[in-house]
Amino acid sequence: MREITFSEAICEAIKEEMEKDPTIFTYGEDLSKQGGIFGTYKCLLDEYQDKIIDTPISEEVIYGSAVGAALAGMHPIVEFHFADFLFTGMDAVVNQIMKIRYMSGGQKSLPIVLRGPDGIARSAAAQHSQSIETIFMHIPGIKVVIPSTPYDAKGLTKEALKSKDPVIIFEHKRLYSMKGEVPEEEYYIPFGEADIKREGKDLTIVATSRMVHEALKVAEELSKSDRLGIEVIDLRTLVPWDKEKVVESVKKTNRVIIAHETWRRAGWGAEVAATIQEEAFDYLDAPIGRVGARNVPHPFSPPLEEFVVPDKEDIKEAIYKLFGKRE
Repeated sequence: MREITFSEAICEAIKEEMEKDPTIFTYGEDLSKQGGIFGTYKCLLDEYQDKIIDTPISEEVIYGSAVGAALAGMHPIVEFHFADFLFTGMDAVVNQIMKIRYMSGGQKSLPIVLRGPDGIARSAAAQHSQSIETIFMHIPGIKVVIPSTPYDAKGLTKEALKSKDPVIIFEHKRLYSMKGEVPEEEYYIPFGEADIKREGKDLTIVATSRMVHEALKVAEELSKSDRLGIEVIDLRTLVPWDKEKVVESVKKTNRVIIAHETWRRAGWGAEVAATIQEEAFDYLDAPIGRVGARNVPHPFSPPLEEFVVPDKEDIKEAIYKLFGKRE
């Protein structure tokens, strides 16, 4: 099977769906000349230049105009440039895009895909490093997608472009250059189906995005040093999320850690932890562990950023705590 990058997989997904659906177009900041700041539109530049529109720096107008386009029968893909910038256009997103189908009694659908980079880069500091997916999991009205591999990125993006409801896709900056196996043949990944990236019997780790890879590193390391069989579950989507697969895994392993890059306080891991407590409490042999960023804005300083943002060492520390062991 061929290997392509995360960004190439996204571009392929958009191109394949554009070939089928003439109503799909995309717009945002810095797209048409360089194919987006992370190259996610490069494969479209020759054939679909007329479907890639550069916009001014005006997020409220960008997101608000997507509402009008969708209501007029188009299928816009809106690039939000950095997830942090969503806050400057939140009224259009939260009070229009996420509510019109409900407020119209189902008479109007909004097939809008919001997508773009989130998470830390290299010292991008407090306004360009945030993981804000929990906010969109909390407010009803939009499907929330967070792929971790090129394979998942392509399949989930294609699924998003089939949806008649709004979808938001968060793509971690550090994953765009990652290569992975992606088949030539067409495929879709349904929302709400988590993927077991590694099977195990001693502990479950539930993660998304970059933290899936951190969890896999720990699972490999501790399988050798401590003979622990760690199961790693990649949720892939937060709305909907695969409660059944997570609960089933916890009933098998009896221990669970939830790991995300977003802040630990009130992060989406708290919702998953509460659900496990409600539905699998009798199967737990230890408290539920949670790993997330410290509750401060993301610092510019590289050593401070390393301290604030979680990685495999934080997951390892949480694992040892669960098993009552010091490293």
